[in-house]
Amino acid sequence: MTDFRQTIEMPTTKTPVVVFGAGSIVTDAHLPAYRDLNVPVAGIFDPDLNKAQKVASDWGTSVFDTLEQAASQKDVVFDLAVPPAAIVELLEALPEGAIVVIQKPLGSDLDEASRIISVLRRKNIKAAVNFQLRFAPMSLALKDAIAKGLLGDVVDFDAWLALDTPWHLWAFLADLPRVEILLHSIHYLDFVRDLLGNPNGVHARSIGHPSSTVSNTRSSIMLDYGQSVRCNLSINHNHGFGRKFQACEFRICGTKGAAYMKLGVNLDYPKGEPDELWLNTDGEWRQIDLVGNWFIEAFHGRFAQVQRFAAGLDDALDGSAEDAWHTMALVEASYESSARPMHPIKEAPDA
Repeated sequence: MTDFRQTIEMPTTKTPVVVFGAGSIVTDAHLPAYRDLNVPVAGIFDPDLNKAQKVASDWGTSVFDTLEQAASQKDVVFDLAVPPAAIVELLEALPEGAIVVIQKPLGSDLDEASRIISVLRRKNIKAAVNFQLRFAPMSLALKDAIAKGLLGDVVDFDAWLALDTPWHLWAFLADLPRVEILLHSIHYLDFVRDLLGNPNGVHARSIGHPSSTVSNTRSSIMLDYGQSVRCNLSINHNHGFGRKFQACEFRICGTKGAAYMKLGVNLDYPKGEPDELWLNTDGEWRQIDLVGNWFIEAFHGRFAQVQRFAAGLDDALDGSAEDAWHTMALVEASYESSARPMHPIKEAPDA
């Protein structure tokens, strides 16, 4: 075993950030990540001025009283930690050529994602999307191991989730027609795309549960990568029978070796458990020491790569909006597949 890359190196020169939004994702992940990376936060804007003032006070930064004031800041990165419906309006307010981080998903559906891409292209805005799972320490280490050839060619990807997700923590989900794939498994679909590229097609079914008022909390998704790669995701957020047999894990198998990933944040959420990465490249399983977890170290990686781009050290944004559009297209195809009937089974012949 060798050491594997698990972090994104920060540039010496850090570009200040203007944050749009003052919700829980900002206080739980964005602002802590900027603090850890020593990235200056120039200020916060939120239509709820009282909420913005409280967050700014708690985190020692300023409040912008108006959208125009926030959007007029020079030489900054704009962090749009807002609901999908607000993205287009904010992009229209930003200056030409701005550098932006957009909170996932890239719109509520593919049509909205396409409108966002249109605005970005017209205004020459360089945007990354906060699909941060691809930047988690275990994800970066796995990709490094694959790049080193330790697994050979990846031929199997299995995601298995059996969880008891506390959907009640997000009251706004109760009336949404799309929940599980769009707001949760989208991370896994983006991660699969990061590893394997775009699939040829998808078979999917996403349904609710009798115990929940949330529209869809269980999904089965099979991605078509041709005859050499098998990819399946089995996701159940209603496995409420105690921790013993719950799971949140990926199994990635290649022609030379295999990997196991445990995504600990989803187990006993929001407290979570440590992430795990195991590799088997010679017949024995070995655990890789990780420098952190999906939450919040993956945000470190996401924001560090944007900072590198802003400093001119990286030529392109990894996980750009243009790339994220393809994740949204996969999500849309999954819901379209789910809405169609499954292949019928023939009836028994008449006697």
